[in-house]
Amino acid sequence: MKSRFEVPQGKIPASGGRTFLQIGEQSIALFNVENQLYAINDSCPHQGASLFSGKLDGCMIQCCAHGLRFNLADGCMVNSKLLKVATYEVEQAGEQVCIVLDSGTKHE
Repeated sequence: MKSRFEVPQGKIPASGGRTFLQIGEQSIALFNVENQLYAINDSCPHQGASLFSGKLDGCMIQCCAHGLRFNLADGCMVNSKLLKVATYEVEQAGEQVCIVLDSGTKHE
């Protein structure tokens, strides 16, 4: 059975925006890129820096600490499949948005 977290309406980011969510012990960054929502673990798999405030360029987020760039869709580091950030499935039904918590995939 999948565990879902319903994102409060006030926390759903507008297009081009992002929001930080603390769900239990998990820190998740939710991004809205051209009205497509992406949820990732907020910890860079390199050394654990927050990705939430990184530079967003399309579907790529750049870690503030060392400049590593990750694809929001699959979590892979740009130009490498060796380092990945956990990604979470986002379900949308009308105005309701849920993050599927047990869908997180960690590859380090």
